[in-house]
Amino acid sequence: MRVAVYLPLLFPLLAALLARPAGEKLPPRQATWLLTVGALVLAAGSTAALGMLAITGLIRIPLLARLAQDHWSPTAAQRHDPASFSAAVLAGTLLAALATTAGRMLWLRTRTLVQAAREAACLPGRDQLVIVDDPAAEAYAIPGRPGRIVVSTGMLDALDPAEHQILLAHERAHLTHHHYLFVALAQLAAAANPLLRPLADTVAFTIERWADENAAATTSDREQVARTVGKAALAARSTRARSRIPAAALGLLGRLRPSRLGPVPRRVTALLAPAPRHHAWSALALASLITATVLSATEAAHDLETLLELAKHAAARAG
Repeated sequence: MRVAVYLPLLFPLLAALLARPAGEKLPPRQATWLLTVGALVLAAGSTAALGMLAITGLIRIPLLARLAQDHWSPTAAQRHDPASFSAAVLAGTLLAALATTAGRMLWLRTRTLVQAAREAACLPGRDQLVIVDDPAAEAYAIPGRPGRIVVSTGMLDALDPAEHQILLAHERAHLTHHHYLFVALAQLAAAANPLLRPLADTVAFTIERWADENAAATTSDREQVARTVGKAALAARSTRARSRIPAAALGLLGRLRPSRLGPVPRRVTALLAPAPRHHAWSALALASLITATVLSATEAAHDLETLLELAKHAAARAG
């Protein structure tokens, strides 16, 4: 295998460096899409690279060569493949561990979303908005069919009527644009390749910024949205939630519980600045990494196919 098979293992490191600048410079919607798609492609590329390296080790095992329907020559495979057997074994071990982690993450996220949908269906009333009698300041959206928005009386008391509309616009954006799916997919990619964790963390930030910008577009007052986010954060810190917040919930204060409010100051700062516009270099850099990953994985697959053909031909000549 040539150098192409190793490049998809390197690109996630570069993407991790670009994640936060892209999340802050690009418009939130564009950043969310680009980071989520990028994380999935980079995770798939690194997984494919590990799989191809592992295969180069398997085809060097004589027993497997004899048992296979299409025989190949382990000696020829070793002679034509510059990758070491130890690298193949390491790749296979990493692949097995990461596949197990990704499978577990997929199961957990699926179960979480199913449970959230059940909780949303069990909430009282048929309206999208559900008000709960709780002095703790809480507000979040639960995905489901239909999704529901839960707001506590404590949060309503902390905000004025105009700020209530901002809060609802923020929560509706989470449901309308299916932000929980972006979070789930980015987390799945990070489970398949831990180097992509910065991308998943940035997606959790950009979906909140996306909802913030949606609220700002609805009210045409970015400063008021910033004040609402800040007031809600202070109200949540001064109260203690007594109800259990569903794991899949998204809210004005982020995905974390009120005791850990997430990057609220960064969101307020962004709202007090002009609306973000297209930032060419960060988008181009991430798009280039995505394209390079696909091209490298394709080239590595071609190299592996060539290696297998050489090993088969060698076995046929020897037979």
